Amino acid sequence: MKKLTIALAVAAAAGAATAQSSVTIFGVADVAVSHYSSGPRSQTALSSSGNSNSRLGFRGTEDLGGGMSASFWLEAPLSLDDGNGSSGFSFSRRSTVSLADRWGEIRLGRDYTPTYFNDWFDPFGAVGVGTHVVSLQRMSSTAAGRAPFTATRAANNPTYFRTNNSIAYFLPPNLGGVYGQVQYALDEQSDPGNRQGRYYGGRVGYRNGPVNVALAAGKVNGANPATASVPDVTSVNLGGSYDLGPVMVMGEYSHETYDTATTENTSKGYTLGVSIPVGVGEIKAAYSSVRVDWPGRPEASNIALGYVHNLSKRTALYATVARIRNKNGAKLSVSSTVPGAVNEDSTGYDLGIRHAF
Repeated sequence: MKKLTIALAVAAAAGAATAQSSVTIFGVADVAVSHYSSGPRSQTALSSSGNSNSRLGFRGTEDLGGGMSASFWLEAPLSLDDGNGSSGFSFSRRSTVSLADRWGEIRLGRDYTPTYFNDWFDPFGAVGVGTHVVSLQRMSSTAAGRAPFTATRAANNPTYFRTNNSIAYFLPPNLGGVYGQVQYALDEQSDPGNRQGRYYGGRVGYRNGPVNVALAAGKVNGANPATASVPDVTSVNLGGSYDLGPVMVMGEYSHETYDTATTENTSKGYTLGVSIPVGVGEIKAAYSSVRVDWPGRPEASNIALGYVHNLSKRTALYATVARIRNKNGAKLSVSSTVPGAVNEDSTGYDLGIRHAF
C-alpha cells in the first residue's frame, strides 16, 4: 500500500509539471532515389535528405510567469536509407536550453551559427544535389569526396553549420522587423596558447512585408597557428530575398579567409535563385559560383532546377537535377559518396518524398 501511495504521488507530480509546460515531438522523414556522377565514377543510391534534412526532435517550453519562459530543443539527424542516425544517434543538429522574456532570449548549447542562417536565402536550402557550391566548399575537407581543389588543400570551415559550447543572445521579435543575434563559443582548451574551437559571430537583419535582408559575420580559431596548419576562418555573408508575388527572388554573397602562421587565402562566392509557386507546387532554380585565390584560382559553379509537389501541408513529392562545372583545378562533387574529379563536371538528381510531423 505504501508503494502504491508513493507511485500515485510521483504520477501526480509529473502531471502537475506537464500542466505547466508543453513538450512537442517533431521531425522530418525525407528519402530519395538519387544518382550522382563525377568524371568516370557514378552511383545510384537511396539517399536521405534530398529536399529537407531528415531529423527527430523534442522541444518544450515552460511559462515561468511575468512574461518569462524557459525552453529546450533536442534535435537529432536521421538516415532514412538505413535507419541510423548520422555517426550514431545523437542530438548533434541542435541541443540547447534557453530563457526568454520581452528583452530577448539567452540560449546555451550546440546551435546554428549566425552566418549559416543566411543560407536560407537559397531555394534549395543547402540540401540535396541542389546545394550551392559556396556551401559545398565550406563543408569540404582534404579527406572528403568534396575536397574541392587538390588532395592536400581544402577550404574547410568547421563551424559552417553549427558550433559547440555556445552562448547566444537573440533580439526579441517585436522590433518592427529588425532581428539579430550574437554568439560566442568557448574553446574549452587548457593550453593558453591553443584556442582551437573558439567562435564568435553575429547577425542583424530586417524583415518587412516582401523584403528580407541580413548581414552576418563570424570567426572560428583553428589549431595553434604557430605550430599547426588548421586555419582560423573568418566568414562574412550578405543575403536577401524579395517576394514579387508570382516569384520570389533571393541570393547570398559570401567572403571567407583562411589564416595560418604562414598562409592567408580567401574564397568568394555567390548564389542567385528563384522560387515560383505553381498551383499546389513550387518550381525552384538557382545558380551559384565560388572561387578560391590559391594557385590557378580554382573555380566551380552549380546550376540546379527542382520541383516540389505538395500532397498536403506535411507531405510532398520532389525532383531536383543539378550540374557542377569545375575548372582551374577544382573538383567539387554533388555528393560526398562520389569523389570529385579535377576539372570534370559532376551531375546528379534526387527523386523523393518528404513528410514532416
